[in-house]
Amino acid sequence: MELAETFGLASNLLAHHLDVLQRAGLIERFVSAGDRRRRYVRLVRDPLADLGVATAGAAGTVLFVCSHNSARSQLAAAVYRDRTGHPASSAGTHPADHVHPGAVAAARRADLDLSDATPRLLRPDDTADVVVTVCDRAHEELQPGADWWHWSIPDPVEDGTADAFDAVIADLDSRIATLT
Repeated sequence: MELAETFGLASNLLAHHLDVLQRAGLIERFVSAGDRRRRYVRLVRDPLADLGVATAGAAGTVLFVCSHNSARSQLAAAVYRDRTGHPASSAGTHPADHVHPGAVAAARRADLDLSDATPRLLRPDDTADVVVTVCDRAHEELQPGADWWHWSIPDPVEDGTADAFDAVIADLDSRIATLT
């Protein structure tokens, strides 16, 4: 729905174009980890980089949002600050009591520091140049602005392994690298 509205396309025409892009290996589609009804589309960046196509540039200040603000959004803000030198913060729609120990450990392995990080509630007066939801639940719960980005990143807390948390950092690192 969001894509159809954004581009002013009928759903059947949008579906056709998405099929073409998926067959070309430029996008992938997947089911929401939030409500399990919505489908999301993700750009596959490697083919574009091979063609020399640039993606969006660094956005200045960024606010990363997820539901609990205990892992993905905390890691995203830390990676963004480290890689771009720009300010970044994070918040949650239903913040946890503490940052997940797996996120703290993964950050340490990546030479990032989450030792002082604390989950906090997303406030109506939070401002940033760009807001990025990093979990499907937060994206579906909020009414994102047209200029918001959505990065559907699997929740490493559900898996709980070091590999799952490290994979989140690798995913974030890859996405943020395309911005610089």
